[in-house]
Amino acid sequence: MELEDIVEILKSDPEKVIPELLDDVREQYGEVPYIMNFMKDLPEIFIPKTLYDNSIMREFKNLDQETVELISIGVASALRCEHCLKMHIRIAKRKGIAKEKIFYAIMIGASLSNAAVLAESTRALASEFPGEEEENEEKEDCCDPDCDVCNIAGANIK
Repeated sequence: MELEDIVEILKSDPEKVIPELLDDVREQYGEVPYIMNFMKDLPEIFIPKTLYDNSIMREFKNLDQETVELISIGVASALRCEHCLKMHIRIAKRKGIAKEKIFYAIMIGASLSNAAVLAESTRALASEFPGEEEENEEKEDCCDPDCDVCNIAGANIK
């Protein structure tokens, strides 16, 4: 959607724009998500959120719609948002995305969710036992004392 189109939508009467936006979403996804139906009576929230979501979900020039849906499925899986997950699985199915690809997106989301739990939990555990992790952990040498990446990562700290 071009910026000029967004400006025109924002200038238009909400009573006319909201049904048009809902029809567009229905045409794209085969359904209107619950949250959009819930917010449709709040034009000051519904219109900007819908335009924002449209820009993210449908206007990427470098990602095809299958990839966007698979990312949505993986993220919904990681966040454990059952409603989002089921909706994006339905959309993916309507778009002809294979069940196996959907499953792999779910597995990637699950793996990242698991990693997030472990990262947070092991850091919390280590913070309660200060000094012990340093005894068992060797600092990795950096590639170059002036390397910005190593400096940011802390590899240059001795």
